[in-house]
Amino acid sequence: MVLAIAVPIIAAAASPLLAWREPIYIAAGFSGVVSMCLLLLQPLLAGRWLPGLTPVASRQWHKWCGLALIAAIFVHVGGLWITSPPDVIDALLFVSPTPFSAWGVIAMWAAFAAALLGLARQRLGLRFRIWRLGHTGLATITIIGSVVHALLIEGTMEVMTKWALCGLVLLASARTLAKLRVWDVRRRV
Repeated sequence: MVLAIAVPIIAAAASPLLAWREPIYIAAGFSGVVSMCLLLLQPLLAGRWLPGLTPVASRQWHKWCGLALIAAIFVHVGGLWITSPPDVIDALLFVSPTPFSAWGVIAMWAAFAAALLGLARQRLGLRFRIWRLGHTGLATITIIGSVVHALLIEGTMEVMTKWALCGLVLLASARTLAKLRVWDVRRRV
């Protein structure tokens, strides 16, 4: 697990594309890489796949990892906003000529909605299974959008590690969905 997270970050740090970039742009790019790493941890924590964690600890780490993901997204988009506001505005309005922008924006809004739904779980008064279906649906949109976003960008992330990390994110998500069977709202937990 540590290698799956560390290798893409180290490979991105060695990218020749960083040579003449501003520190804010580099921080924004790295927060995108960190976001993908956090997306790998989220389904592993939700599915209780990580050894040594109790179900309660796994749920708590899932919450904190989700909040860290939201913070990383803010740093990613905020840094890009500082370096190029017109590009961010075009992306947010879905008029950017780069297809990866739309996928990133969709993933961002789905992540925000999943986090809000996660934080408001008890206040909403929804049955747990219905709430979990909504939260997982938004998380799935976040994951798919983020993977497509990352794969379409030719940037800081090294190609092989980017594909490997994205594949691991999809695999972990699919295994967790299969394990938890969130779509079956009638079944007992």
